[in-house]
Amino acid sequence: MKLKNYKKEINSILSRVKKPITYTGNEINAVHKDSTDSSLIRFGFAFPDTYEVGMSHLGMKILYGLLNEMEDVWCERVFAPWTDMEDLMTENGIPLYGLESMDPVKNFDFLGFSLQYEMSYTNILNMLELAHIPLLSAERDQDDPFIIAGGPCAVNPEPLTDFIDIFFIGEAEEALPELLDVYREWKASGRSRETFLHQVSQIPGFYVPSLYTVSYNEDKTIREFRPVAPDVPSTVRRRLVEDLDSTYYPDKMVVPYAETVHDRLSYEIFRGCPRGCRFCQAGQIYRPVRIKSEETIKNGIDCLLGNTGFEEISLSSLSSGDYPKIEPLITDLTEKYEEDRISVNLPSLRIDSVSIDMLEQMQKVHKGGITLAPEAGTQRMRDVINKGVSEQDLIDTVTPAFEKGWGRIKLYFMIGLPTETQEDISGIAQLGEKVVDAYFSVPKEQRDRSVQVTLSTSCFVPKPFTAFQWFGQNSPEQFREKQTQLKDEIRNRKIRYNWHDSTLSFLEAVFARGDRRLGPVLLKAHELGCRFDSWDDCLNLDNWRRAFDETGVDPEWYALRERSFDEVLPWDFIDVGVSKDFLIMEYLKSQKASVSRNCIDGCENCGIMEFMPGWKCHAADKAYPIGAAAGKEQADD
Repeated sequence: MKLKNYKKEINSILSRVKKPITYTGNEINAVHKDSTDSSLIRFGFAFPDTYEVGMSHLGMKILYGLLNEMEDVWCERVFAPWTDMEDLMTENGIPLYGLESMDPVKNFDFLGFSLQYEMSYTNILNMLELAHIPLLSAERDQDDPFIIAGGPCAVNPEPLTDFIDIFFIGEAEEALPELLDVYREWKASGRSRETFLHQVSQIPGFYVPSLYTVSYNEDKTIREFRPVAPDVPSTVRRRLVEDLDSTYYPDKMVVPYAETVHDRLSYEIFRGCPRGCRFCQAGQIYRPVRIKSEETIKNGIDCLLGNTGFEEISLSSLSSGDYPKIEPLITDLTEKYEEDRISVNLPSLRIDSVSIDMLEQMQKVHKGGITLAPEAGTQRMRDVINKGVSEQDLIDTVTPAFEKGWGRIKLYFMIGLPTETQEDISGIAQLGEKVVDAYFSVPKEQRDRSVQVTLSTSCFVPKPFTAFQWFGQNSPEQFREKQTQLKDEIRNRKIRYNWHDSTLSFLEAVFARGDRRLGPVLLKAHELGCRFDSWDDCLNLDNWRRAFDETGVDPEWYALRERSFDEVLPWDFIDVGVSKDFLIMEYLKSQKASVSRNCIDGCENCGIMEFMPGWKCHAADKAYPIGAAAGKEQADD
């Protein structure tokens, strides 16, 4: 049954909310199709956070363009309304709607959620309730949309299995069209909802949780995870795109009217990361490294700038400084767009991949501070996490920066890492002091008039598919003790210290390593009003404690407990390409502070080349790794 359009009702309340422009759509390059066309497959791309956050997400922009280029598909954006808008929507009987059509998303065929961080999970339930869609997948019927979820957190989908019909594991550019092909055939057949879900389970990369059962041991660990039918795969393999030059990338993107978290043109230059940082989930689940050619990058950026009018370009990847020809690429782009006052930036910089010439090129248009991530305060600790940088690398980077007139440096660290000692915490303060000393070592006439070094620490969260997935997280009390120690040891007025809420990191660890028994906790937390939990002014710890207490779930069992190598982990049925043997080896090496090579320097046998037969992860020429093409060239030689 078709539901009414709510454009008139929505417009009538916008004058009463703080940011009305974020609820209206109609931005440049937004896609509009005929909402009366019953042949259209309606797809809502739902980001479980505000417009300002969701519109900064590159993955949404890619899939929005991909789906809307299909004639019989209309993809609309769906965001979580802020509390003022939510209250007015509820008061006026307005359900959650697609931004382009203002039609209720309950009327759509699919509602797909992007899982970027665990503390967005209650927002998913809140959005489903606002949409008048049953929260539990078992309670949905033939008229309800299929609820999909993908993104990095989907590599452990289990805490959300009560609510999500279909999970997707991996990169969706090639897989989503396959899903829609199956849907077209199913929709024409008139068969049951269960039939479609069973068909989807046969597509590589898709996980249908209702088709699997889990049993438990007396000690609460998992005994067995198995499919309910012989033709349902016991292992779900991650999907990935091999050739970034030929795969889909949009030539236009929606230009927001409101300022967003990242108000710039993001252009992806490669996927994966050649480094092997042991704490980093993204570095494992996006393997192997796949690189776009300079020609593809330059042509793509030129086209997108012409279609959007952005004034800043961000070269996006997990470690953009590792792009094989990053300096000439930045030079070419800067020189081309400098006259138009368009700046070029990298979203992430490694200490050992930064040159001052490159920084000067990037900051010709807008000169700001420099942000670097040593991650740990001592060399022993950096070796434990396999960071692959030294204190001297940092000093060699900041000293010429000070000589060129920079005065603001931000340094990011983690606390609570495996094997961490008080000396490692003290090392963070000492490293800040050494950076200040580097500033004063520069002659007065060369350096900026003042220096400000900001040390920022986050609380380590053990994540699935990392070498530290077995490690027990520090308790919030332990984190606070370490933060206090560091605050007390920073006495230099030139150094500022920022830190993250340890309780929020604790909750993140619970759901990062949780299983499907956490579903009732999420449901209870939602009923108690938990939403926007990653926002400091919205997090209600009392309600979360009550949710755990009333459901009889011990959160410390999930977050603080160290696991054994032979324990069945909730995500063991997913194959991301990196083997468990490799992760165990990396864990053991971390205990000895032993360093592993990165993918450019040589192979550590992570399992990717067995996962992708014929793929070569590195070439002898360090200046240009990587992939199937490089492997073919070597074979030809």
